[in-house]
Amino acid sequence: MKALIAMSGGVDSSVAALLTKRMGYESIGCTMKLHDMASAEDTASKTCCSLSDVEDARSVCSRIGIPYYVFNFKDEFNEKVIRKFIDSYTRGITPNPCLDCNRYLKFAKLYERAAVLGCDKIVTGHYARITEDNGVYSLRKGLDDSKDQSYVLYNLTQYQLAHTLFPLGDISKKEARQIAEENGFINSHKADSQDICFVPDGDYGRFIEEQTGKHFPPGDFIGPDGEVLGQHKGIIRYTIGQRKGLGIAYSEPLFVKRISPSDNRVYLATDREIYSRHADIEDMNIISGTVPSSPFRCKVRIRYKHQEQDATVTPEGDGKAHIEFDSEQRAVTPGQSAVFYDGDTVLGGGVIVV
Repeated sequence: MKALIAMSGGVDSSVAALLTKRMGYESIGCTMKLHDMASAEDTASKTCCSLSDVEDARSVCSRIGIPYYVFNFKDEFNEKVIRKFIDSYTRGITPNPCLDCNRYLKFAKLYERAAVLGCDKIVTGHYARITEDNGVYSLRKGLDDSKDQSYVLYNLTQYQLAHTLFPLGDISKKEARQIAEENGFINSHKADSQDICFVPDGDYGRFIEEQTGKHFPPGDFIGPDGEVLGQHKGIIRYTIGQRKGLGIAYSEPLFVKRISPSDNRVYLATDREIYSRHADIEDMNIISGTVPSSPFRCKVRIRYKHQEQDATVTPEGDGKAHIEFDSEQRAVTPGQSAVFYDGDTVLGGGVIVV
């Protein structure tokens, strides 16, 4: 059996490569070259995909004795991830590019390359687990709650789960670092990447204006009573629930409630006014492959670090569904994903539209 391991240069994917080889797989390491935005060494500690990350991955592969390749997927990444990121912000939507990268690159383009190389499995360093019962595969949370990454994997299909390995799902981050250190990996104490890889300085507005060649002009901040409270710095610089950086003096803290590209306005509200019990989603994926024909109960997470909440999900056809939460949720954000859980099992999810 052959396995292709996606390696970012970080400790997690490096340990995943070692564990895969220990399982007896004929292992091949690879890094996906996705862009040129993070090649500077001064950003290498904050993001993946820098030149030093490639060298770290190459070093680990050499140490454990497996071949290593770099695959150029820059065109696909630009089309499926960067373009969508830019378009979303210009429409007042907050995307999750890491989800799109998993969906369209790690578990699509890389699968194609694996097939060419004759590999049976794709391997990543995600903290998640895959189980199988009578031919049906399930995606489950990683055992380390503090590192569980099941949220970003809800788009996986039965076929993909059958051909994927998550070697870190049963161990903790501390154990992963210990394994890396014991095996002399150069990246055993390397910090985790924190920022979006193609915007390593976190300045999304600057990045979007540079990429589009457009200037997004200031406009009105509209207060809770419809009054103009000041000027924003361009709609691409804001997201639902944001408080930091508004620069507005008011009798109580204000947060972004709605972004309106049509009139270039950002609407603000008090904290109690940005809660909702409802969400609609589209592009829904149900991991079992069978969409329920009637409403079902589950817990729902509406962002990566969000605590799961009790809710009823009503499928509406064409990949759409309505979510009714038992209690109000703060800052339900279009563009983010709502992911369904039954205990530690991921049922599926979809993209929030309202």
